[in-house]
Amino acid sequence: MQQAKFSCKEYQVEFLNNFKDYGFKDKSALIRESLDLLREKLEAQKLRESADLYAETYREDSELKALTAAAARGWPE
Repeated sequence: MQQAKFSCKEYQVEFLNNFKDYGFKDKSALIRESLDLLREKLEAQKLRESADLYAETYREDSELKALTAAAARGWPE
């Protein structure tokens, strides 16, 4: 596994030092889990923003609405 060096504020170091209180075997496990959670959060935010953009486009584009309605005809509800 690769290693990385970074700086933390004092309260963050205190949090890291309490890794056992949160059920982690070491500080690295806590950091890895935290980074995974942050990545998931950022990806979900990106998906929401994309969905909002598509929804806005759909609301404003009558041709797209007609195309979508035509494609949906005949499909079970």
